[in-house]
Amino acid sequence: MLGPFHRGGRPKPMGEINVVPFIDVMLVLLVIFMITAPMLTQGVQVDLPQVTSEPIDNNEERDPIVISVDRDGQYYISLSGDETAVSLDEVSQRVIILLQRQPGTPVMVRGDRHVPYGQVVTLMSTLQAAGVSNVGLISEPPPGDS
Repeated sequence: MLGPFHRGGRPKPMGEINVVPFIDVMLVLLVIFMITAPMLTQGVQVDLPQVTSEPIDNNEERDPIVISVDRDGQYYISLSGDETAVSLDEVSQRVIILLQRQPGTPVMVRGDRHVPYGQVVTLMSTLQAAGVSNVGLISEPPPGDS
């Protein structure tokens, strides 16, 4: 016997899409990207000196130009994550071009701790000749120092 609310026949197909599974997938992807994004900002392997210092207040909205010197003395120039191996002469030329396009862009130097001091000073002198007035030096905090 059928109840008073039974209309008979097959149930009508539902005209709505259930979006709950899509929301679950999106939240899982969001968490995955939040965890992996900081890991993707790797560049040239540079063993930075470890010193206690105050971080630079970077109120600039622009990404800095980062010039790295690796253990072998090879120079790399990086802007917005794009890293290119260059010679010392090319460093000067590229920095001049980048500063003409975006004046006031901060310039940072990452020097491996095993690179001779003279090579870093030569790089800084080259940057000064290219029109860079302030150069920041990148270091790592010592272990256990927060």
